[in-house]
Amino acid sequence: MSTGLIFDIKRFSIHDGPGIRTTVFLKGCPLHCPWCHNPESQDSKPDVMLRPSRCIGCQACIDVCPEHAITADESGSVITDRALCVRCGTCTDTCYAEARERIGEEHTVAEVMKTVESDLDFYDESGGGVTLSGGEPLMQQGFVVELLQACRKREIRTAVDTSGAVSWKVFEKVLPYTNLFLYDIKHMNESVHRDATGVSNRRILENLRRLSATGQDIVLRFAVIPGFNDSDEHIRQTGEFAASLPHRHPLSILPYHAAAADKYKRLGQSYTLGETDPPGDERMAEISSILEGYGLEVKTGG
Repeated sequence: MSTGLIFDIKRFSIHDGPGIRTTVFLKGCPLHCPWCHNPESQDSKPDVMLRPSRCIGCQACIDVCPEHAITADESGSVITDRALCVRCGTCTDTCYAEARERIGEEHTVAEVMKTVESDLDFYDESGGGVTLSGGEPLMQQGFVVELLQACRKREIRTAVDTSGAVSWKVFEKVLPYTNLFLYDIKHMNESVHRDATGVSNRRILENLRRLSATGQDIVLRFAVIPGFNDSDEHIRQTGEFAASLPHRHPLSILPYHAAAADKYKRLGQSYTLGETDPPGDERMAEISSILEGYGLEVKTGG
């Protein structure tokens, strides 16, 4: 049995597909979107997240760090050199104040299913199930296929939240065991997409066309990022593309928010969209109206 590197399992989720769900968040993503609300998911290896406000100054982490990546300044404040840190987790195991948290733990399918199966009644009553998210869950295809198969055996409905930036062969492996895909669309222009995310959109859009042609249930997700993809021209391009797919799929438009900004700080990363204001209700309504003009079923929010 394979294992998956998971950074969170969220029970009673209502924004990751229909009904009440258990969302399993897997680490690793080929994209590096600067607005990502799960920056801890991007690296395919474990991370260490710091919460300085919880530090009690015991300096036990300094003593145990095998790489000598942790020191203290003249005031006694603990400093971590991220360039030296190998994210071994020794300091997180030592920090009983929980100022240091290891992000990403290996779990077997059986371990995840134990959590999943504890809420079977809620899935049955609400029409919910299990959602695999991330990061990009399909980067861990072996584990994901086994987990989806385990859910199918227990008659638990499944959803996969994906960027689409993987080989079509991966989609072919998960298709038989997936009831719904939540598919992200970021930008229609390839160069703009590449500059922002580090990845071309060609494979993403082609995979979406092929997935739509299978007749699979898909919900398109479009995060509205001011200054990046919120112009009327780009909204129309997005509407034209969505309407051109082999089948029509509902589209969720998600307003940008900066709720994850503190996560970047705790990971030692810069949050570059700090001055970006979320789109207002009026603008979201305008975007919805433009997209509905292409015959699309549009919903605002998760």
